Amino acid sequence: MSSAAAATPAGRYRWAICALLFFVITINYIDRQVIGVLKPIIEKDMGWSEVDYGNIVTAFQASYGLGLLVVGRWLDRIGTRKGMAIAIGLWSLAACFHAAARTVLGFILARMALGLAESAAYPGTVKSVAEWFPRRERALGVGILNAGANVGVLCTPIVGIMVAGLYGWRAAFIVTGLMGFVLLAAWLLFFRVPREHPKVTAEELAYIEQDGEDPAGKPLSWGQALRQRQAWYFICGKFFTDPVWYLFLFWLPDFFSRTQGLNLFPTGDSGLLATIGPALIGVYLLADVGSIAGGWLSSHLIKRGWSVNAARKTTLFVAALCALPLVSVTSIDNTALVVMLIGLGTAGHQAFSSNIFAMISDLYPRRAVATVAGMGGLAGAIGGILIAQATGWTLELTGSYLPIVIYAGLGYLIALAVIHLLVPRMEPAPLTEDQ
Repeated sequence: MSSAAAATPAGRYRWAICALLFFVITINYIDRQVIGVLKPIIEKDMGWSEVDYGNIVTAFQASYGLGLLVVGRWLDRIGTRKGMAIAIGLWSLAACFHAAARTVLGFILARMALGLAESAAYPGTVKSVAEWFPRRERALGVGILNAGANVGVLCTPIVGIMVAGLYGWRAAFIVTGLMGFVLLAAWLLFFRVPREHPKVTAEELAYIEQDGEDPAGKPLSWGQALRQRQAWYFICGKFFTDPVWYLFLFWLPDFFSRTQGLNLFPTGDSGLLATIGPALIGVYLLADVGSIAGGWLSSHLIKRGWSVNAARKTTLFVAALCALPLVSVTSIDNTALVVMLIGLGTAGHQAFSSNIFAMISDLYPRRAVATVAGMGGLAGAIGGILIAQATGWTLELTGSYLPIVIYAGLGYLIALAVIHLLVPRMEPAPLTEDQ
């Protein structure tokens, strides 16, 4: 088939796979986020201090980072279908175990199990996008699956608070965990790599593979990756920006409670308008827009003839500017405006994240994508540990989020500057058949 023909979209099954990846990330985030949404009532019931909660969050981040240290190479070796099936089953079981926790240590152990299993989610789904999409569509594909994180956080207040209100907070962990087993059945039923999938036509396969076959070679080792600046762009990018996302993920309900006087459940005459749920929904709807728009923008610019380097970095710069207003959110006494500015910041994060994930497959062959994604995820988890500890101690000592949100607003410009220094022209990583 000619290159011109291959450049014409043929078949749509890859978008069904993208939808499946979207739901993988959605369920993944519901399982990890429910503790943040229910923090005020669990904290009251269990008698936690802010430092206790910070340590519980740190336990998740530490095990998540430990898992990312090995899961990328494991996925590159075992394959996405089998590897992700194992991971989904394990994290769903770990989510249910939270209901049995009776002490801070019990929650720490449950969070460690969850973090270890969930570490496969992003390396596995990003690798799947590299397998199922040509380069020109990858940022959009990652943007769509990345939007699952926002939908997961949007669904968590609805599912978690509703179940907790009816049956108690322990039941919320059981229900969200069981949703993962439904996802596991769907994954085993629908997912294969393109060349093995009966639903993929020859025309669509040619379109997916239009960038050519990857060069032969072994999976990338950690040592080899650490010697390449192409891997360090992603490691540094995740280290500087993931902490901001984790801040929103685990502390945003508490932030709204402290700074805007919002409640977990309706109280008084103000009813639902004074609850945390609508504020979270507003924030993460905007984040969804940013995730898809960020993926669309760089893909659109590439289709219009821009270089991959210019398209990706222009989108990263726009995303970084969206986060800047976060520095002001603790001084604003207007809930709607605060929700809008935090939503703009989360939109910027998701646009930034979609593009640096897509850049892995710009710089590395498919056989190395999960390895590099895992190494960057580890760096992001380390950043998440640091911000969890910093936030817990800052709140314990000062009661203010101000120092934390100042970093949140500036982190993306710092990350972009480091990325540009490391990969000014986005040249592919130099790999041989022995690597």
